[in-house]
Amino acid sequence: MKIKVDEDLPNLAKEVLIERGYTAEGVYEQGMSGWKDHQLWQAIQEEGRYLITADKGFADIRRYPPGKHGGVMLLRPDQDGIRPVLQLLDAVLGQYDLNILVGTITVVTPRGVRVRRHT
Repeated sequence: MKIKVDEDLPNLAKEVLIERGYTAEGVYEQGMSGWKDHQLWQAIQEEGRYLITADKGFADIRRYPPGKHGGVMLLRPDQDGIRPVLQLLDAVLGQYDLNILVGTITVVTPRGVRVRRHT
């Protein structure tokens, strides 16, 4: 599985994914930081990647309907900072093999995981 880590997440998120056996690349390191969402989305789709982000806009199922893309995971911690984001990522990686989330919109909060699939 190929994953794109958005620029709004810490670089450590990419490292956690790689340690878990995923192929992950960051938006920042690829020179994509500052791109408009639609430009970034097009590049992610052309690369066939699953997006992990904190940008709520990418979880809009009307704009990005499940089943029509590689998948999106939205991390929504209750607190700001690197640690809360990494804790959410670690928690979801402990519960799910991300390969089963391909094509979904997955929202992760401290209260749980909501997976929206194609209907």
